[in-house]
Amino acid sequence: MIAESICVRKVSTPEEAGRIVEFFFSPVSFDDARHTPGEVEHLSTLPYRALEGDSVFWYVTDENGEVIGVCSIAQNEQQSGGYGWDYLVVHRSFRKSGIASALIEEMKEHLARVSARYVVTYTCSLPAYDPIRRLFARHGFSEIGRLPDYYFDGEDRLIYYRKLA
Repeated sequence: MIAESICVRKVSTPEEAGRIVEFFFSPVSFDDARHTPGEVEHLSTLPYRALEGDSVFWYVTDENGEVIGVCSIAQNEQQSGGYGWDYLVVHRSFRKSGIASALIEEMKEHLARVSARYVVTYTCSLPAYDPIRRLFARHGFSEIGRLPDYYFDGEDRLIYYRKLA
């Protein structure tokens, strides 16, 4: 458990964004690395777009400065207080150490500061995604919808929502 020593940082430089992209495509990030073409583009560009204010990225590093956790959100296109939570990814060796919770708390604090009304997020219906679905439930998210065959045939997109204000 390293929870007491977790330092969450907001992405602020192209170098940090590049390190996050490298982490996303490393063998220690996603359990299901069969990314769709759109995910590949998204994972490759979104950390850099955060530098332009299109989203907010937070990350955690280990004692060697290696990225071991990432979380991102963006206000929706309506700009009326709704946010999309895109990614929460923790290095396989550091799961269950408090990193995900620290990143979520940082996200919640940000959402409170900007008076967000709600957060919506998504995940896949495959059994490999059971842990993230449990995490969503622990943090007050409810499943509100399903898009069949969204990612690939047989892989539905599950939609989760949490009202904030």
